[in-house]
Amino acid sequence: MFRKLAAWAFALALALPAFAATPVNVNKANAETIAQSLDGIGPSKAKAIVAWRDEHGPFKSVDDLIQVKGIGEATLERIRSSVLLSDEVAAETASPAKSKTKQAAGE
Repeated sequence: MFRKLAAWAFALALALPAFAATPVNVNKANAETIAQSLDGIGPSKAKAIVAWRDEHGPFKSVDDLIQVKGIGEATLERIRSSVLLSDEVAAETASPAKSKTKQAAGE
């Protein structure tokens, strides 16, 4: 029984990082926030992301992250769904309200 419980706890501990990924705007966040938010990105890769952004300007595509030293295809695919390039969530929720307001005004 103890072994089953220990195995279950171990499996859960391994799975938690996959659920811990929080969407982060890599064009605005600092290195600490990026490291805490993206699975597989530690402090040194997060600093490299910020340094690349400072040198080349904002990322225009998630695929641009491949240009950062230390980020390969596997890492890019792992973090792709958690990378934001703008405040996309806020923009998406604002858009329907804006169009409803225009419809009500007769535009």
